[in-house]
Amino acid sequence: MSLKARLSLSAGVAMAAAMLLISGVIFYGVRSQLRAQIDGALHERAQSFAAIAGQLGSPFYRAESHDRMREFPYEVPQSRFGGPEGLTQFVLLSGPVLRPPEQDVAIPVNSRTREVASGQAEQFYDDMNVDGAHIRVLTTPFGRGIALQVARPLNEVDQILGKLVLILAAMMIAGTVLAAGLARVVASTALTPVRDLTEAAEKVATTKDLAHRITRRGSDELGRLASSFNAMLEALDASLKAQRQLVADASHELRTPLTSLRTNIEVLARADSLSVEEKDRILRDVIGQLDELTLLMSDLIELARGDEPGLEPEEVRLDLLVQDAVERARRHWPNIRFEMELSESTVKAIPSRIERAMMNLLDNAAKWSPADGVVEVVVANGEVTVRDGGPGISASDLPQVFDRFYRADDARGMAGSGLGLAIVRQIVSAHGGTVSASNGRGGGAVLTVSLPAVS
Repeated sequence: MSLKARLSLSAGVAMAAAMLLISGVIFYGVRSQLRAQIDGALHERAQSFAAIAGQLGSPFYRAESHDRMREFPYEVPQSRFGGPEGLTQFVLLSGPVLRPPEQDVAIPVNSRTREVASGQAEQFYDDMNVDGAHIRVLTTPFGRGIALQVARPLNEVDQILGKLVLILAAMMIAGTVLAAGLARVVASTALTPVRDLTEAAEKVATTKDLAHRITRRGSDELGRLASSFNAMLEALDASLKAQRQLVADASHELRTPLTSLRTNIEVLARADSLSVEEKDRILRDVIGQLDELTLLMSDLIELARGDEPGLEPEEVRLDLLVQDAVERARRHWPNIRFEMELSESTVKAIPSRIERAMMNLLDNAAKWSPADGVVEVVVANGEVTVRDGGPGISASDLPQVFDRFYRADDARGMAGSGLGLAIVRQIVSAHGGTVSASNGRGGGAVLTVSLPAVS
């Protein structure tokens, strides 16, 4: 079942339930009102007999006993305005039931009626069926040992209620159908953005075209959903482009060392014609090229991880982390002097990732510094500044320092994969930070990493 059909069905069911509740309230309200009118008429009729007894005196009390009373003692008063004729009878506690001579229909008498006659129960109303007629009966005390019963037929009330049931049923059916139809029309309009989203998702899944976008309509939940879907497509498109670019760059960078390795291995295959010195030189070249490939593959794996989830950031003392990284760099670059100026600084980060970024920064600075050169490291307020002792960065190279596989002309002959600073930017960006490059006033390149500090 489609969403439009479900909405239409839900609206129809909700309307049917509401109409059923309203119809029930109306039905029982009208029924109570009509029955109240009947009960009021019965009460007036009983009061009319009490008034007659007050004016003429009760023949029951003039008789020596109730058992001698065999005829109906009063003339039945006529209903006002020609109302429907009712039934009347007196029920004596001793047993006899007195009815008017012209009344051949008896009102059923039960134990509760006798209790009213004896004074043990109060008056009550009851529904009965007599000779196929539905009647309303009032039983009320009429003196010591006597109960008066007056009744009126409920035919007119039942007819009105029957017609009311038909009208309410017709209204409920019409309201349900109308609500379902209107809901279908409204759903068709309201679900247009959902339909567009579905078609766009199906098109992207079929064509793999991530450049497709959805037109946003309004600023409601569906509008925000369209914007979120467009943002997701943009992120996927950017990720796919970055993946393709990484594969293209990696294949380009791998081609040269693999070709050199193949050449050296082919030469080693003809080892019989080579001298011992040539063999050693080629073997050293092969080992060096394997080291470069290992470094390149490690950097490629690190770069391909991107913003890989899994570890939760934690509060880290950036100054202590940089201090540890500098100690490691000193062991790796014994000819370089590292000078530190560290201020207590706390950031929220993944320690292992930030440590990798710091090591790449320090290795890059040491590589560009001359023998016995100085690398200056400053940490303050979530910012790390590393200044090397090299010649600095040319103005044309500054915007591209952190790009993948980018190498300045002066770095062509140096060892490295060209991915170290790209990894730094990726790690820092994943932590909500920024990177920048500039030249110091007294020479040397200045690379700065800024991370959100925790107060």
